[in-house]
Amino acid sequence: MTHRHAQRLSRRTTLGLLFAAAAGVMAAGMPAVAQAQAKGEVQLRIGYQKYGTLTLLKGRGTLEKRLAEQGVGVKWTEFPAGPVLLEGLNVGSIDFGTVGEAPPIFAQAAGANLVYVGNEPASPASEAIVVPKGSGLRTLADLKGKKVALNKGSNVHYLLLKALEKAGVAYADIQPVFLPPADARAAFERGSVDAWAIWDPFLAAAEKQLGARLLADGKGLVANYQFYLASRTYAEKNPEILRIVLDEVAKVDDWGRNNPEEVATILAAQTGLSKDVVALAASRYAYGVKPVSVDVIASQQRVADAFSSLKLIPKPIIVKDALLPARQLATSTK
Repeated sequence: MTHRHAQRLSRRTTLGLLFAAAAGVMAAGMPAVAQAQAKGEVQLRIGYQKYGTLTLLKGRGTLEKRLAEQGVGVKWTEFPAGPVLLEGLNVGSIDFGTVGEAPPIFAQAAGANLVYVGNEPASPASEAIVVPKGSGLRTLADLKGKKVALNKGSNVHYLLLKALEKAGVAYADIQPVFLPPADARAAFERGSVDAWAIWDPFLAAAEKQLGARLLADGKGLVANYQFYLASRTYAEKNPEILRIVLDEVAKVDDWGRNNPEEVATILAAQTGLSKDVVALAASRYAYGVKPVSVDVIASQQRVADAFSSLKLIPKPIIVKDALLPARQLATSTK
């Protein structure tokens, strides 16, 4: 068997696992896509951010071509961070999107009716806590009593918790300053905060443009998975559309892994950031969409329990409740 043939089989196996259960959720009679066409409901609304495979998918335009064959259009909406993207998912302004580890937990705790449909591999180097280049802060322990900017409920919220834990600093002993990325950068530049917990490509931009220095990235602290989520209602009614989406994501993953120069060109065009910034961010990507495995769910549960123990979410949650009921969790894609 050739390597390319093995890759194709691996992707087919992965996608089969992703939607083995979803195939049984099809509506009786016509498939859901046909029913949607009959009712004039022919648009998939995708929420994305300035990072990851969905940005590449949007830039390449392959999903639009694939879904057009089914009579389905695509509408893309950019969000500044994961929490607000999932708010959009919860209120019905989008159907599908991608976020980091923490936003689904905050959303689930707030009662959002969402489901996990897949994830990219861990990418711990894609987020970090940075300080200005002239800062006197040298270790994580130096954060005690300091102001740290972050987007509340985002993936870096958990990074900050784990970093402080490693340093023996209580979360209550720092001053979190909750700001979206653009406002956090402004505060960071003018010295209104002492440190900034942020993800790529904003992290790469801070390094390249501001000379920001890494106090710690996620390596050895967090997994930093990128998750694909959908509203439960949409996922139950349209599994075949989501199957097509994840198939196209898998193809973009395969392409992106082997074409870093083209990836940087597309990301620069899509984000408005310079090519050297997005090239640095892309160098830290982890490609390869997978089913949400038992191990990944366990990792998410640890994140949820950490937030619950600090009363950062209103109630404890069971992460696996945010899976399609008929779904069989996979432990391997091979």
